[in-house]
Amino acid sequence: MGIPGLQAREDVNTRLRGTTSPARFGLTEQRAEEQLRAAGWWLGGHPTEGSEPVLGALSRSPDPDLALRGLDRLREALGADWPALAEALRDDLGLRGRLVAVLGASTALSDFLVANPDRWQRLASSTDDQPADGFTSALLTAVGADPSGPPPGTPNGARATLRGPQAVRALRLEYRGLLCRVAANDLAHVVEPSLADPGYDEVAGQLSDLAVAALRAALAVAAAEVGPADGPLPCELAVIAMGKCGGRELNYVSDVDVVFVAEGDLAVAARLAAGMTQVAGQACFEVDAALRPEGKAGALVRTLDGHVSYYRKWARTWEFQALLKARPVAGDPELGERYLAALGPQVWTAADRDGFVTDVQAMRRRVEDHVPSGIADRELKLGRGGLRDVEFAVQLLQLVHGRSDEALRIPTTTQALAALGHGGYIGRTDAMEFGESYRFLRTLEHRLQLQRMLRTHLFPADDDKAGLRWLARAAGLRSDSRRSADEVLLVEYRRHGNQVRRLHEKLFYRPLLQAVARVPAEGLRLTTKQAVARLAALGFTAPDGALRHIEALTEGVSRRAAIQGALLPVLLDLLAETPDPDGGLLAYRRVSEALAETPWYLRLLRDEGAVVERLATLLGTSKLVPDLLVRAPEVLRLLADTPALVGRDPAEVATSLRSAVGRQRDLGRAVAAARSLRRHELLRVASADLLGLLELPAVCGALSSVWAAVLEAALDAALWSTGAAAVRPATIAVIGMGRLGGRELGYGSDADVLFVCEPTEGHTDDEAVRFAGSVAETVRRLLGSPSQDPPLEVDTDLRPEGRNGPLVRSLDSYRAYYAQWSEVWEAQALLRARFVAGDRGLGERFLAAVQPVRYPAGGLDAAHAREIRRIKARVDAERLPRGADPTTHTKLGRGGLADVEWTIQLLQLQHAHEVPALRTPSTLAGLAAAAEAGLLDAADAEELRASWVIATRARNAATLVRGKQSDQVPTSGRELAAVASALGYRSDVDPGEFLDEYRRTTRRARAVVERVFYEG
Repeated sequence: MGIPGLQAREDVNTRLRGTTSPARFGLTEQRAEEQLRAAGWWLGGHPTEGSEPVLGALSRSPDPDLALRGLDRLREALGADWPALAEALRDDLGLRGRLVAVLGASTALSDFLVANPDRWQRLASSTDDQPADGFTSALLTAVGADPSGPPPGTPNGARATLRGPQAVRALRLEYRGLLCRVAANDLAHVVEPSLADPGYDEVAGQLSDLAVAALRAALAVAAAEVGPADGPLPCELAVIAMGKCGGRELNYVSDVDVVFVAEGDLAVAARLAAGMTQVAGQACFEVDAALRPEGKAGALVRTLDGHVSYYRKWARTWEFQALLKARPVAGDPELGERYLAALGPQVWTAADRDGFVTDVQAMRRRVEDHVPSGIADRELKLGRGGLRDVEFAVQLLQLVHGRSDEALRIPTTTQALAALGHGGYIGRTDAMEFGESYRFLRTLEHRLQLQRMLRTHLFPADDDKAGLRWLARAAGLRSDSRRSADEVLLVEYRRHGNQVRRLHEKLFYRPLLQAVARVPAEGLRLTTKQAVARLAALGFTAPDGALRHIEALTEGVSRRAAIQGALLPVLLDLLAETPDPDGGLLAYRRVSEALAETPWYLRLLRDEGAVVERLATLLGTSKLVPDLLVRAPEVLRLLADTPALVGRDPAEVATSLRSAVGRQRDLGRAVAAARSLRRHELLRVASADLLGLLELPAVCGALSSVWAAVLEAALDAALWSTGAAAVRPATIAVIGMGRLGGRELGYGSDADVLFVCEPTEGHTDDEAVRFAGSVAETVRRLLGSPSQDPPLEVDTDLRPEGRNGPLVRSLDSYRAYYAQWSEVWEAQALLRARFVAGDRGLGERFLAAVQPVRYPAGGLDAAHAREIRRIKARVDAERLPRGADPTTHTKLGRGGLADVEWTIQLLQLQHAHEVPALRTPSTLAGLAAAAEAGLLDAADAEELRASWVIATRARNAATLVRGKQSDQVPTSGRELAAVASALGYRSDVDPGEFLDEYRRTTRRARAVVERVFYEG
């Protein structure tokens, strides 16, 4: 059998032109010309007339010298009958291809044909011409049993008339002859490319059918030797094929794994089974019954009840895996079918066992570990990237998913692989590549075994050029313009081995398998009533509604529906562990429908188990995430890659955003691009935050950086829209204030900013302010326009004179204002001022100009300190929203963010002139500096820090959970549970514990505020 697409047919007539040596046909042995002359194909240094087809066939055989040597031996064995074969070789394309291929590929089959020279005539026809039961009929006839009688192994079944060594010899001869026909049919197209390639699947099926026929014939011989001479057998025996024979994927040389089940006289049945094993072993192949219950230590034959009892009570994981390929092949067919009916259901519940997936994975690792290191890369069967990698992966996927999908209950590896791909359990490309590589490696295994009819799985060493060349040609590989045949083989072998290993690790160790296996089998296939009950048991408060979502996702027969059908049982179990399963399922439906035409969406969920688990957590916790996800689906890919999810450099984000915006030549599209990248980053950060992968400083820093980048990009776009840079009347800088300035933004925070300008050469302050005002207004309008994304409000209320003051001032105007008119609250606001966008030089000059205002020389006088305390007391009394709970309001509540921030800001105004470390816009850095300078007791600083952290985290979590800006911590219900979950509290912990911790922490902080801020 060859490899499709890799075999090139040679033009024989061109090669013959001017031939003077047999070497032109690949014949290099010294006796080649002598052998050709003896056969009548060479005379006077040239091929004889009519010999060209034979010589061309020899040149294409796996080993031309070996093939010619075999023909020469056949000539001698046939004697006077040789001319008939020589003529047939010239005239019969099919015979020529089959015979020359066998002789050039297998020394063992060459020996067989020489010992039985008349057998060449059977190669004139293909095994395709033989009926399905032809092998059984031929082998039963060979041992003298009636092919039309009842099956051997039944009470009145057919029995052989030949016994003992005579029966063994007859069976061996006929079996080897039929095997030779299978091999000839398999190889013929290599020599004669116009002949059909039966393909690996067909050949493996024929080898399996031939082995089954041999078992039946051996059973007929055993029945004649064991049974009573005149009466029926006192038992019924069924032979169950396991392993490759059971899966109809047998090798040329292989043990045949079987299990025996019997009823009636078990002693006779045991002798019958042993007799069959012995006859088949002597004539055809080893019969291995070690897969029976208790292995070699167990009884050779058991009743059906005995098998059922063993598998129910004692069987281990690997024994159920072995049963996957069980198939009745000989003996009593009715008993064999009852065996399958009784044990089949147990096979498809094996994945429910605790640790099933890890057991199977561990078994594969043990097999791999036992391969000697010196030959591991040449071991076709057991090594990394070998056949077992494919088989274990396919079987594990079958056993897990086949519990609910009967279409996967197929014993043949290639067919099961196709069913997994068709059903959406693995990608179609993965299924195709896995199948291609499996067939390639099995073809190589077949060729290696054919050579000497020995059981081997060892690929030739890299320096074995002759062995590599023979194997390449036997597999149908030829040299190309750059590489010899052996080099082509090595490249293909390594490519397929690497492909198998990659897919094996992707599929076999897929986390989703663990999750699917955890779903009970009965949870995978339920009636409507049972489904509603199961959904209620999982914690869905509206199971009828949940069922409608499931039906909508899985309706129809599309591949999309099939993949959803495989994912949903797992997803439901995962959502059940979240605070809001119903909301999570609704969100999943929304996302799935929005991404229905996105080709990689379901494939990603299926192939990357971590994505499903993380997505369930996000959707069952947050309302903000699904809103963002339908518009930024590319972030889903990051859920499979933790470093990419958490490790993006803010500077890289800013560069990407400015670059994307800069490519647009329309203001609307420019802002849309900025919004898109902000949406992506907001979702990335929110996902990492909810999954516990980002600490609070990183969350706030990332959100602040992306806001700054959006401002920078919007300012660039607005400036570009005004025309050439050379004629702009002003340079502009944006100063971040509040949380933006302190790098402490949350998910719903506005951007507090000041706009400052400076006239360019040749322009007045008025011109500069008018120009900068127009640009600033454009930035605010574009960013603040309605959209489906979280708001992008640019808040300038902290500017001089507040809302009544001009939107933009020149740097000189700011200097004059702060020198003459500023109030203490404005100095306090400037403590968090930081350059964020625009002209950096102007921004730094602004910060230098306000340095004396925010860090006054000599500190804050008593009158100004009292004023700050008065303003804070008024905020406490008037700004808390009506109905808000002061113990759980994160911003204005007791011990909340305002309490902590006003306290450290008062200390900064009082002492930053003499403590440089206090000159920071960061609240936490300011607290640390105050403690270091002795301005705060270390314990007090820690209480304030802990309260600020928990309030900020709770505020962020509440916003993520509710999908909109929220300062109030929920105090009951699923929202409280979701906030607690978002903050890392386990689902089995009462969310009230978080609430208690929040109130306790903020109460302690409030006590510090009362003492330090109000009394200090």
